[in-house]
Amino acid sequence: MSLETVLPALALVGFADRVMTFANSSATVELAAQCVGCQPAQIAKTLSFRTDEGAMLVVAAGDAKIDNAKFKATFHRKAAMLTPEEVVTLLNLRVGGVCPFGVAAPVFLDESLKRFDTVYPAAGDDHSAVRLTPAELEMASYAEGWVDVCKGWNEVQ
Repeated sequence: MSLETVLPALALVGFADRVMTFANSSATVELAAQCVGCQPAQIAKTLSFRTDEGAMLVVAAGDAKIDNAKFKATFHRKAAMLTPEEVVTLLNLRVGGVCPFGVAAPVFLDESLKRFDTVYPAAGDDHSAVRLTPAELEMASYAEGWVDVCKGWNEVQ
């Protein structure tokens, strides 16, 4: 999968015109934030985890980290991230461009995203992003629902 294969999935829900492409890499939260021109926390990173059925995705804010205890309590399994090779095999995407659009895996959205009016997930490769509200992200990703499996984003500084 790539930007070319993600665009039709976004077009189905009316968001293909929101895709941004960049000359520079957007493969990490920091790089994506520089390309988009937003704070790193607004980058909606898509994390891929191993399941008995294959893979599942959790989309979280750029400043959030998986809380293993919350993850296990929610999904009744240990958080085991896919290797880069498994990402390609199971999701047909490459690390740096993993996104929740048009994938054959369950998608969950973390509560850390709800504090923003606009978030920016990747759009299928490491030189793209798409501008969406959290509600639009939920619709475009066909998310199974919202979960609270992250830490680090809502602690008092």
